[in-house]
Amino acid sequence: MNADGSEPLRLTQNLVSDAFPTWSPDGREIAFSSDREGSDQIYVMNADGSEPRNLTRNPARDNSFPAWSPDGRTIAFARKSGGLQIYLMNADGSKQRNLTRKPGSDSIWPSWSPDSRRIAFERGRAGTKQIYVMNADGRHQRQLTK
Repeated sequence: MNADGSEPLRLTQNLVSDAFPTWSPDGREIAFSSDREGSDQIYVMNADGSEPRNLTRNPARDNSFPAWSPDGRTIAFARKSGGLQIYLMNADGSKQRNLTRKPGSDSIWPSWSPDSRRIAFERGRAGTKQIYVMNADGRHQRQLTK
């Protein structure tokens, strides 16, 4: 829709759930989470809603909360794998890798630094949630809030 809320346009036709949309830095694509194939997966589609593509293709694991890196080369996301963990993949879905590996806690909502070098995220369990930051390769994780 326009910034003033006029002229809304439906981009997806999924009858269940499409959620957490995020624009690519160049504005040409939108990444989002969808359960259209029975489990949450990360999709990318053209900005006009055409050509949705499943990037994660892992029906055994739920994937959500996509976040494009500012340079447009990678997407961070959360994958349910013994709790939710932050993963990274190339923008075409290749080279998926776990960055957080913290058993017993959930890591969600990745958010990139403007220089694409760091990722902030929420980690928590049993109602206690904190903000963490790490290098984009998953190293040097540190808690920011207490």
